[in-house]
Amino acid sequence: MKNYQITEWCSHFINQQVQPGDLCIDATMGNGNDTLLLSKLCGASGHVLAFDIQEQALCRTKERLQNAGSPVNYTLLLESHSNMYRYADEESISCIVFNLGYLPGGDHAKATRSETSIQALEQSLLLLKKGGLLSLCIYSGGDSGFKERDDVLDWLAQLDSRKYLVIKSEYYNRPNNPPIPVLVIRL
Repeated sequence: MKNYQITEWCSHFINQQVQPGDLCIDATMGNGNDTLLLSKLCGASGHVLAFDIQEQALCRTKERLQNAGSPVNYTLLLESHSNMYRYADEESISCIVFNLGYLPGGDHAKATRSETSIQALEQSLLLLKKGGLLSLCIYSGGDSGFKERDDVLDWLAQLDSRKYLVIKSEYYNRPNNPPIPVLVIRL
């Protein structure tokens, strides 16, 4: 087995979840890697809504999608993920992807924050269809601190186990606050 990065680990499950024709959300567009993956998986008959508050993220993602020959099945939104409820109906989304932290190569002061991330996660639960997947990569430490990580993990622990399956994994022997992958499946 190869040495998995957190994004590869999460992508493994996203690949199993998303089908052609699905509606998906990339809640933290960043450099567009997850937007591209979701776009390819849901195909021309599906659609991806991608959110970020930084113009730089939107530009990088648009360029990545165009260079990869992605189907034009996406809407890139210069908008907080805490407003995703405005763009999709309840129980309509197959997969929602979050990478919490800051834009790689971007302004570290514009990192995700507990308040808006938890608002977006609460909305995600309403937007996910039954059997839908929420994929979280939680980055912490350094510039972004630990508050968001701790708040999100506390929030996840409180989810009703009759409605959601929460699977938290970790890099057990990696130093320096490695990212935490979490999957939430709506039952």
